Amino acid sequence: MKQLLFHDHPSYWFETVRSLSHIAYGGADFAEVLGTAERITGGDPDSWHDAWRETADRIAADARRAEAGDHLVSARDAWLRAWNYYRNAEFFLHGDPSDPRILDNYDRAVAAFHRYTDLAGPEVLRPVRIPFEGAELPGYFYPSPLPGRRPLLLMHSGYDGSAEEVHVQGALAAQERGYHVLTFDGPGQPGTRHHQGLHFRPDWETVVGAVVDWIAEHLPDADQDRIALLGISLGGELCVRAAAFEHRLAAVIAVDGVYDFGATLTAHFPESDPAALAALLRDPEAAAAIDAALEQAAAESDVANWGLSHGQYVMGGGSPRGFLLRALDYHLRDGIAESVTCPVLICEAENDLFFSGQPDEVFAHLTAEDRTLVRFTAAEGADAHCHAGAQRYALARIYDWLDDRMVPARADAVGAVA
Repeated sequence: MKQLLFHDHPSYWFETVRSLSHIAYGGADFAEVLGTAERITGGDPDSWHDAWRETADRIAADARRAEAGDHLVSARDAWLRAWNYYRNAEFFLHGDPSDPRILDNYDRAVAAFHRYTDLAGPEVLRPVRIPFEGAELPGYFYPSPLPGRRPLLLMHSGYDGSAEEVHVQGALAAQERGYHVLTFDGPGQPGTRHHQGLHFRPDWETVVGAVVDWIAEHLPDADQDRIALLGISLGGELCVRAAAFEHRLAAVIAVDGVYDFGATLTAHFPESDPAALAALLRDPEAAAAIDAALEQAAAESDVANWGLSHGQYVMGGGSPRGFLLRALDYHLRDGIAESVTCPVLICEAENDLFFSGQPDEVFAHLTAEDRTLVRFTAAEGADAHCHAGAQRYALARIYDWLDDRMVPARADAVGAVA
């Protein structure tokens, strides 16, 4: 997709497309997004925040007026858009974790989404909180509109997305196809990082295992033999890793595939071997040179600047170098990809801003009998990271694949490996 705005700031353009993408399921309106973008100075996090906060406050005021007048459909729709705009307002602020605007906008986003949830009703979705190692994983349950025991799709985001955002990135689309859906924020994701202080952890199978245990106890209408897992962005590494160890999963979908997160961040380092890279990052004699190189990279690229600052916020490490050391633990090497036995779908975006080439690496290492790689292209308008801007097209292809494996009438029709 051609970059139409923020020509020198690709991350600002991508985040604008990301918000536009949410139009497909009611999370944005075209003129609201473009009108906000026109007020933003590219590369300026304060300008980004102020513009999105202004739009969010305006739409939230519309929602309150509609509720006061008992116009509940209008209020419901406005609250969902206000959620997205508050979400966007804090996106580039994580370089200073003490910035009060982070929690203020996050809390307003969740409150707006919960007002939407209340007005949509429990037949659409309801909030849940899943106990996990003394903390809680917040999420939402979407009951299937169809009777009887139905398959369940478990969904989570990745490096910077939330359970609320998954609502417009596939939860509603799966529900309307007859699935139960359970979304959640794991450690490091907004619902656990902002208020509980949890950082990401590489052993994602521990997280997913706890959620599957909760499903067995609390969702009797979910078919325990038909639980699939879908991960978005960095979640494409996390979900495949979980499937390698958590054998109660009937299928796994990576949107998109990530084989080695650390490798994407250290591609320009002189070392490529993971052990040698880790030793280099720990070497006190190399620290000054590495720190200077990372500082220069952040100054020259808004993508690098955001990635390093946000990475410290969600993974810890205490410094850009410390964050990179932690990032090396997020991979599917050492036989992890080869250990997945359930059906697996790996998605790829032709012009991915962040993880170019990674889906091919995942697919090359998979040995599951039923494995599929789907490439989304510029000709289809679906070439952006996680197919932002092409939600309905991408989800149709993804869920058609899942239907063929999870719906009994179609299961026998699954053919050879694609």
